[in-house]
Amino acid sequence: MTDDRKKYDDIINLPHHVSATRPHMSQHDRAAQFSPFAALTGHDAAIRETARLTEREHGPGEDYADILDQKLRLLRQLSGEAPRIALRYFTPDAKKAGGAYVTVSGRLKKIDDQRRLLVLEDQTEIPVERIIDLDGDIF
Repeated sequence: MTDDRKKYDDIINLPHHVSATRPHMSQHDRAAQFSPFAALTGHDAAIRETARLTEREHGPGEDYADILDQKLRLLRQLSGEAPRIALRYFTPDAKKAGGAYVTVSGRLKKIDDQRRLLVLEDQTEIPVERIIDLDGDIF
């Protein structure tokens, strides 16, 4: 036997210590102690936010703008009947330039001319100037 092994002979066969006051730590928790230290908190979130893509807003196009106006006029006439509509509109991003185009469908509750909004029965409010496409059985 080497000299290094001889100096541990008095403790080598002792039972493993189990604390009476502290619970046993799982292997997962024990391994987590040695995981990398995140020196820059929020850095990962900032990178994800920068990488998130947004679109630029574009209007409905000159040709379609007239058609869209006709559809909105027809909707005004039929708004009391709660017609089922589907529309696509631009919603600006709260954190960066641009936004996303969203498609929703539902029954029209009212047209708020003062605030220039279409309000669906589920209380979704769509700004009229952001609408690029409008469809439904009534058109």
